[in-house]
Amino acid sequence: MEKKEKKNGCPTVREALASGEQYLAGCGITDAAVDAWLLLEYVTGISRARFLADRELPMEQEACKRYTELLRQRGGHIPLQHLTGEQEFMGFPFLVNSHVLVPRQDTETLVETALKWLRPGMRVLDLCTGSGCIAVSLWKLCPGIAVDALDVSGDALAVARENGRRMGAQIGWIQSDLYEAVSQQYEMIVSNPPYIPTAVIAGLSEEVRLHEPYQALDGKEDGLFFYRRIIAGAAGHLKPGGLLLFEIGYDQAEAVSELLRAAGYRDIEVVRDLAGHDRVVISRCAGGEP
Repeated sequence: MEKKEKKNGCPTVREALASGEQYLAGCGITDAAVDAWLLLEYVTGISRARFLADRELPMEQEACKRYTELLRQRGGHIPLQHLTGEQEFMGFPFLVNSHVLVPRQDTETLVETALKWLRPGMRVLDLCTGSGCIAVSLWKLCPGIAVDALDVSGDALAVARENGRRMGAQIGWIQSDLYEAVSQQYEMIVSNPPYIPTAVIAGLSEEVRLHEPYQALDGKEDGLFFYRRIIAGAAGHLKPGGLLLFEIGYDQAEAVSELLRAAGYRDIEVVRDLAGHDRVVISRCAGGEP
């Protein structure tokens, strides 16, 4: 194969990727190879197939500068998704920034569990919506349901609204401290609330601890603060027999289940994620079937 001449002294895509991997690994980035590739793909638009077919393709000067800058930021442990501005969730591309938690695969277990129970015509409330990934995914994947979603943060809600707009989802967006501004009743309430005990946050990765919103992480002293508040108010906004679904930390199933039992909820079930960890608690409000 004829060797291509470099442009303005810029490296080839192969050289840039190798250098990027080495730099990120030296910065202690766990998935250095993956992140170096994803940033290269983001900057150049080159596909994996094109890369494999033409590794000696010279990088454009502006792309080279941009790649170097993004590597520097990633090396400083800024989350990859904050640099690219997107994270895939349930097969959909969600806008993310420092005002919302980056959607995680664990949370897909909550959406998948909710979808097993949802039927057209049902009304759903998503509490602590963040990026809106749960609300939008439910609306997209179960046609005919009505979805309201709320967050106390106006900045987070702005991100959620934009995600809904980009994906054509008809969501009722509400800025509220939990039920404060909620007047409807629902067949289902879902929530991925802040659930990390305050003392644990200091030991999280830099990406999470320094760059994701503290308010969306902090579950107060024992991590159960928001579960208590949500359970206490849910009965007033669930129809008889309505379902309440929570994402939980891997070690919180027993504690959250006990809170639900003490509040009179029934048919309590714990669902595990793909890694085998307890991830979702589902329960039914007193009364008939929804």
